[in-house]
Amino acid sequence: MQKNTGINPEKVNAQIVNWLKEYATNAKVNGFVIGISGGVDSAVTSTLCAQTGMKVLCVEMPIHQAASQVSRGREHIEQLKKRFENVSNASADLTEVFETFKKEVPNDASIDKVNLSLANTRARLRMTTLYYYAGIYGLLVAGTGNKVEDFGVGFYTKYGDGGVDLSPIADLMKSEVYELGRYLKIPESILNAAPTDGLFGDDRTDEDQLGASYDELEWAMLEAEKEKNTTDFSDREAQVFEIYTRLNKSNKHKMNPIPVCVIEKK
Repeated sequence: MQKNTGINPEKVNAQIVNWLKEYATNAKVNGFVIGISGGVDSAVTSTLCAQTGMKVLCVEMPIHQAASQVSRGREHIEQLKKRFENVSNASADLTEVFETFKKEVPNDASIDKVNLSLANTRARLRMTTLYYYAGIYGLLVAGTGNKVEDFGVGFYTKYGDGGVDLSPIADLMKSEVYELGRYLKIPESILNAAPTDGLFGDDRTDEDQLGASYDELEWAMLEAEKEKNTTDFSDREAQVFEIYTRLNKSNKHKMNPIPVCVIEKK
């Protein structure tokens, strides 16, 4: 993906690294912990954290993971450790934990609902694991969500990969993450791989699940902000815009603050 976004990667990189360092220093923590998936978002986030000079722990958490995802993640970790002395890594294979969980919960709903709930369970097991490491080493859990996922279509698991302490790249579109990744010299194997959340144990991509590419969703997100008349769209544009608005609406519960019932006490 070689889309030119118009951002200044050097400036953006410096801004995020300074922001991370200042936040962690004020929080009086030792650094950051990041779950490494073999995707561009976690690779960019961990490289940004590494540049702070603070402790960075990269954690692999496979659950029936595809070999290609594992190898890309390990390639990135090894590269990062060679470049930055403050980076270390750990591995927690959660496959057996996940299988034990499956035996203890009902599976009498539709297969689609069961599979989706189990996919979200994988993400929540990983969140719990990252917070364990964060707790024992005095670290912050760094989120890896980008702007399209976090604020556009809500493509993440509530209290899973959405359960983080801070979000370094959540104001960057996916294309901007790729451009920053090229600037940071992220491995080509990661930059060239089709984005996937890896939560279903098969080869489905993010585009397979969403029904549109990230470039298309970025376009729809920008058009939604303009409140443009959808009759001006071509057939495919109208289809993508419908996908975006439907996902944005249905996933608002992830993006909005938790509703609180305010009690009238007088």
